[in-house]
Amino acid sequence: MYKGGALSGLNNNNEVVMSRAEVDRRGFSWRTVLYGFARSRRHATRRDGEPDPVFTDWHHPWLFFLATGIMLMSSLDAFFTLQLLEHGAYEANPVMAAVMGHSTASFAASKMLLTGFGTLALVFLAKSMFFNRVRTGIFLTCFFSVYAALICYEFVNLVNRL
Repeated sequence: MYKGGALSGLNNNNEVVMSRAEVDRRGFSWRTVLYGFARSRRHATRRDGEPDPVFTDWHHPWLFFLATGIMLMSSLDAFFTLQLLEHGAYEANPVMAAVMGHSTASFAASKMLLTGFGTLALVFLAKSMFFNRVRTGIFLTCFFSVYAALICYEFVNLVNRL
């Protein structure tokens, strides 16, 4: 048993220890979320010469734009797909065709869930390197571009079928 030094003072003064344990200053609230979003601290490295951090508190606004755009275009894709199916088209994706066989609600829900999970994972890993060559965040830009082309194709196809 340790009898001297700083630890013995803590054992003798239980009231101070108990009063500190009662109040937890690290409480979680919406103020915490908003403050952490507006004033996040880890934007870059802490010291010179360190590699870029993979996981940070702050993501570039461009990633928010890409993620939101991908989700909006996924919704448009689902809508255009359902409209095209009513006008004689067929679903080229066999997985989505199987899901669509159950109901259109399950099709829309699974489409949003898969797109949302994939987008969230890519935003979270945006600063990591893929095969030590390419930043993962570039995939968001590629998916955004492919989705934009797909939406244009479906729109033109829908206009031609009307």
